Amino acid sequence: MSRSAHPAGPRHGDVLPEGHYQAPPADLNALDPKVWSRTVTRNAEGVATVGGIDVKELAAEFGTPAYLLDEEDFRSRARAWRDAFGADADVYYAGKAFLSKAIVRWLHEEGLNLDVCSPGELAVALAAGMPPARIALHGNNKSVDELEHAVKTGVGHVVVDSYEEIERLAAIAARQGVRQPVLIRITVGVEAHTHEFIATAHEDQKFGLSLTGGAAAEAVRRVLAHPDSLELRGIHSHIGSQIFDTAGFEVAARRVVGLLAQIRDEHGVELPEIDLGGGLGIAYTSEDDPREPAEIAAALADIVRRECAAAQLQAPRLSVEPGRAIVGPTAFTLYEVGTVKALEGLRTYVSVDGGMSDNIRTALYDAEYSVALVSRRSDAEPMLVRVVGKHCESGDIVVRDAFLPADLAPGDLIAVPATGAYCRSMASNYNHALKPPVVAVRDGAARVIVRRETEEDLLRLDIG
Repeated sequence: MSRSAHPAGPRHGDVLPEGHYQAPPADLNALDPKVWSRTVTRNAEGVATVGGIDVKELAAEFGTPAYLLDEEDFRSRARAWRDAFGADADVYYAGKAFLSKAIVRWLHEEGLNLDVCSPGELAVALAAGMPPARIALHGNNKSVDELEHAVKTGVGHVVVDSYEEIERLAAIAARQGVRQPVLIRITVGVEAHTHEFIATAHEDQKFGLSLTGGAAAEAVRRVLAHPDSLELRGIHSHIGSQIFDTAGFEVAARRVVGLLAQIRDEHGVELPEIDLGGGLGIAYTSEDDPREPAEIAAALADIVRRECAAAQLQAPRLSVEPGRAIVGPTAFTLYEVGTVKALEGLRTYVSVDGGMSDNIRTALYDAEYSVALVSRRSDAEPMLVRVVGKHCESGDIVVRDAFLPADLAPGDLIAVPATGAYCRSMASNYNHALKPPVVAVRDGAARVIVRRETEEDLLRLDIG
């Protein structure tokens, strides 16, 4: 197919079939620094580069689809969070966003802690050398085996999530002769303004112990009833995901500090730690406006100090858990265009060699992404497209509505930025697709940190 324009489909700010308005960007060749990692640019030929290497070279060496991770960008974001909160606070990287042994080593080198929420994540953390004391273990249904391993390993914090877990953990720690530090995860009744499935602090959900219903206070009593095996270090609260302001954190902190005051008054104990969780948002499109770590740190520290002063409490050590906010912007997914199908009066469907198996978030959360032609420059007019995958699902959508040049053709490379968080972590083998590799790029060098799956990998698990 030649690179001739595709005439079908709305353009230049038309109303889309769903009824909402979208205007094309002024320059389709521009790469908005808000949504791309910091070393991404275009070379003289218009080819996008990351870490000093152009994407055509990367595609030739590593194939497509592939997650390309900007190592310098990751490290600089990790440092920014560490420096913003300083020595009197702790930054725990939320491993669920994306975890590999290389990521763990970078975190260790940059001075961050790590939270994990499964035996697999803990295994990766330990295999890569993260000191156990700098690991926090989350999860709403930790098994006896998982808790036993965590205590034996010396995990720094276990974030308890139920009455049953408190009793299990107390018995395990007693058998091992350990006094295990714990935080109690509570729900504070603050619902983040986000998608229902990723809002986690309202009452009707599986995480935490209710503050308003009295379950949180009862959990405190139950932990303190095991002084020889459990050490209550503090309270944990997480109000949701993809949050762009700190208003919700202010309400949550006020309620958490209220519980700390209640604990002091009832038990004569001032707890030394408070963890406000993560959930800070990133820019997936140019319309998103995330806050910088320094601004977030200053706001959260001020909130906690103010609330503690009002309650006549010593301000506890603050912890936060950014995951997406660190790794999300550091990677993009590189695809090759396979087909370009124009639907008269509607839009053009651009099919790529990946899809919902490497990015389920659009299908699952109706997530929005940006997309760009990255293998060349184009001066063609913009056309409205829907970027879709190759799987046998009509909901296999990568980017729901975006503009790409009208001369887009099979063989072109396009890239979806801000895919560092939750894309590889939630990748699947749907249709027996092979999970793409994660390639770290830095200073003109590229290396695989998670290799591409092979058919042999699939067959090895299928024992017939």
